[in-house]
Amino acid sequence: MACCGNCLCCHCCCRDEETLTPEELTILGETQDEEDEILPRKDYESLDYDRCINEPYVEVLEGMNNKKAKKYEAVRWMLVFAIGVSVGLVGLFVDFFVRLFTQLKFNLVGKSVEECSEKGCLALSLFELLAFNMTFIFIASVLVLIEPVAAGSGIPEIKSYLNGVKIPGIVRLRTFLCKAIGVLFTVAGGLFVGKEGPMIHSGAIVGAGLPQFQSITFKKINFDFPYFRTDRDKRDFVSAGAAAGVAAAFGAPIGGTLFSLEEGSSFWNQALTWKVLFCSMSATFTLNFFRSGINYNKWGSFQLPGLLNFGEFKCSDGEKKCHLWTVVDLAFFVLMGVVGGLLGAFFNYINTRLAKYRMRHVHPKAKFVRVLESLLVAMVTTVVIFVASMTMGECRDLASPTTNNNSTALVSLNENVINSTIRQFFCPNKTYNDMATLFFNSQEVAIHQLFHQDGTFSPVTLTVFFVLYFLLSCWTYGVSVPSGLFVPSLLCGAAFGRLVANLLKINLGMDIYSGTFALIGAAAFLGGVVRMTISLTVILIESTNEITYGLPIMITLMVAKWTGDFFNKGIYDIHIHLRGVPMLEWETEVEMDKLTASDIMEPNLTYVYPHTRIQSLVSILRTTVYHAFPVVTENRDNEHEFMKGNILISNNIRFKKASVLTRAGEQRRRCQSMKSYPSSELRNVCDDQAVAVVPALEEGQDMLQQMLERRHVPYPNLYPDQSPSEEWTMEERFRPLTFHGIILRSQLVNLLIRGVCYAENQLSATQPRLSYAEMTEDYPRFPDIHDLDLALLNPRMIVDVTPYMNPCPYTVSPNTHVSQVFNLFRTMGLRHLPVVNAVGEIVGIITRHNLTHKFLLVKLRQHYITI
Repeated sequence: MACCGNCLCCHCCCRDEETLTPEELTILGETQDEEDEILPRKDYESLDYDRCINEPYVEVLEGMNNKKAKKYEAVRWMLVFAIGVSVGLVGLFVDFFVRLFTQLKFNLVGKSVEECSEKGCLALSLFELLAFNMTFIFIASVLVLIEPVAAGSGIPEIKSYLNGVKIPGIVRLRTFLCKAIGVLFTVAGGLFVGKEGPMIHSGAIVGAGLPQFQSITFKKINFDFPYFRTDRDKRDFVSAGAAAGVAAAFGAPIGGTLFSLEEGSSFWNQALTWKVLFCSMSATFTLNFFRSGINYNKWGSFQLPGLLNFGEFKCSDGEKKCHLWTVVDLAFFVLMGVVGGLLGAFFNYINTRLAKYRMRHVHPKAKFVRVLESLLVAMVTTVVIFVASMTMGECRDLASPTTNNNSTALVSLNENVINSTIRQFFCPNKTYNDMATLFFNSQEVAIHQLFHQDGTFSPVTLTVFFVLYFLLSCWTYGVSVPSGLFVPSLLCGAAFGRLVANLLKINLGMDIYSGTFALIGAAAFLGGVVRMTISLTVILIESTNEITYGLPIMITLMVAKWTGDFFNKGIYDIHIHLRGVPMLEWETEVEMDKLTASDIMEPNLTYVYPHTRIQSLVSILRTTVYHAFPVVTENRDNEHEFMKGNILISNNIRFKKASVLTRAGEQRRRCQSMKSYPSSELRNVCDDQAVAVVPALEEGQDMLQQMLERRHVPYPNLYPDQSPSEEWTMEERFRPLTFHGIILRSQLVNLLIRGVCYAENQLSATQPRLSYAEMTEDYPRFPDIHDLDLALLNPRMIVDVTPYMNPCPYTVSPNTHVSQVFNLFRTMGLRHLPVVNAVGEIVGIITRHNLTHKFLLVKLRQHYITI
């Protein structure tokens, strides 16, 4: 069958609820009104992660000795190191310009506010802030128009890619440039977004592109380096790049490795773990080295491990009764986890509604409407933070920094940064405006203020700040600009945690460490939004450099996840679902084991023979959208066994009827396609066949029985593949298919383009042979059959596909339970899984579409109805 990793028959495996037929909706007991409608989406292609063990690949293996293998592995390690260093430099670039633009903006606006406070020209200060922010956001929006995939954080797309789904343009160089440049303007433009999320996407693009030594965007970048040009190798490098992005963002190399393992990679191996960790370490130390030198002129001091670092949580030396947290505090942490899960679920619900609205009413319109939406969000955000800071901020006393000779340099550094970034808007000397201090600083500085500021923030200020940040960040995520969600969620949660700490201190008189509650609040809210567990725990621990926070962070994240999962999924999974990406979860539901492979497989097959004429291959490729085809021969010996009633041998008997009808119709479709072939001798070749097929289709339900009851006669010789003759009987047309392997569409097109064929009066050994490098030369953009000049092909020539097919793919029995099929498909990173019966005949095929939750649910309801 033409089995695209994502397409079967005329349906795409990546279809969403919109494509459900009325019959399927009836089975599901659902109706789709406008409110629940899943929005339009495009088709996605699956990755060929499984190796094709054909003859060219075997020749490479046979020529590989230990010395070459070690050299090959050394090159891989060098590329992993280069990816880590490159991601670190990308982080340095983004951080430097974000810091530069932000400082420029806040310095000018701050001076204007101070002057206009006396002169009464605050409207001018607001206008200056609007000019800065809207200019930056306009640039970021235009970059997203150039490459729409650069919008958002990119984590849903990278998570889908690592799950085995190829999203167009997701790892292109143009996407990288628009993402890296766009995110620095977005963050500098004052939107409630973070630069840490897009760092993961940027790192993945570096990992995908650097080992290829070529670029589709810039054609001149094309070096002769034919290695690692497969989906399997590329996906491993993408895993390393994504982990390096996390490591550079948070200074958390172990957390980055776990992120790539937990959230992204569906197919993992032990060797990849070590390489990913090494790549993450390289990114962390590269960024750390340069930032410490540039910011503090202390090269090699490694004081700034990541773009976002929470600083050191430490009690002052004079406070002997101070403690970071106690067992009593743990009870409050659990409650904060519950509240964080509820808030995260509410955040995801609102954002989902906004995303659906955008996909229905904004995206279908002209592209400039998206730019206008971004500018609207920027304008509202700017006006809100300006008015809130001016009218709702309270003047608080500034506590003197508590440093002494025993304080570490990092603690002193943190305190100096905190005290140098307070805002005194409308407040007398030795006081500061707590609302302006949070809003008129970068988000990283605001997090430091909430975690480490000795002075207090009033409950009213924290409440207003939390509500405004919650609503505006929810509105912003999904706008057509590069944007991350980690930092806004951390900041929103930190305000919530600091509010809880203030209430406990004031109302209950508890002696607690406010920074710990701010950290736990940040973890609770972030966990409630993204629903990450292991990796997020390690990221937060590495960001605090405090291992004693491990238990409370872990408990809080678990409680937040369990609470949020009761209502909806994590924000990234929601956006993946809205895009219609066919994600495979970690495992299926227990109830799905009532189904077997025969219940979910696609029984209608489009196939090729080992020796096939060019006219047949062209017809198949032009009339189907499938990405792989079973290679089969027709078997007459087993026809007698079908009539004996042997269950094991005839376990595909119930698929025979549908197969006969489908194959007859397919033959007719191929014949129609041949009429457009440039060769005049083929234009009428199928007229008689079409006439012969139509009566067969009209026989209806009794066709299979008639086929089996008719007298068995010898089949005509099929060497090579010939178009069926009108004299053939039904048995001769639709005999059992013995399975020999799978060949990809890209391989067939490659063979046709390179003229790999032989004449009918020659032996197949005279056919030209392609090397492995020639087979993969055009990766990742293989030629399309419609771009092929058919006039250059001799339709009567024959192609021997056996050297290039995969003769040993994974297969399953029709009686295999769904859980076994799912585990094999997911853990092996498959794209096509043939279903083969006891005598080696292919009876169907399983692709990603057949294992998606919606498809399995439909089949399960059909199973119950049948029972």
